[in-house]
Amino acid sequence: MDQSSFEFPNAITKLSKANIPLDGCTAFLVQGENEQILFMRIEKTIELPEHSHDAQWGIVLSGEIELEIDGEKTIYRKGDNYYIEKGISHKGKIFAGYSDITYFNQKDRYKKY
Repeated sequence: MDQSSFEFPNAITKLSKANIPLDGCTAFLVQGENEQILFMRIEKTIELPEHSHDAQWGIVLSGEIELEIDGEKTIYRKGDNYYIEKGISHKGKIFAGYSDITYFNQKDRYKKY
């Protein structure tokens, strides 16, 4: 599969969109009682400023993301996964053509459109 042409199936794209204030980001949201799962696609390269929140786990479906987690910088590619513990400072760069599945151990990280 060409990484630049990754598409989620209709079962995912029929979900509610998440209101994420990042230009070029489209995310579909599964809302649990105490957590959220996002199916995310990035069309433009995005710089993520340093921040922290509840625990986050992600698996890369296509493209690349560069994350600096607690001072350690790593590039993640298709098939890689990462974990950020609650309260750990992180920042990064998400490159155009990226897609992933991200779990947040936080029920209200993002709102639906």
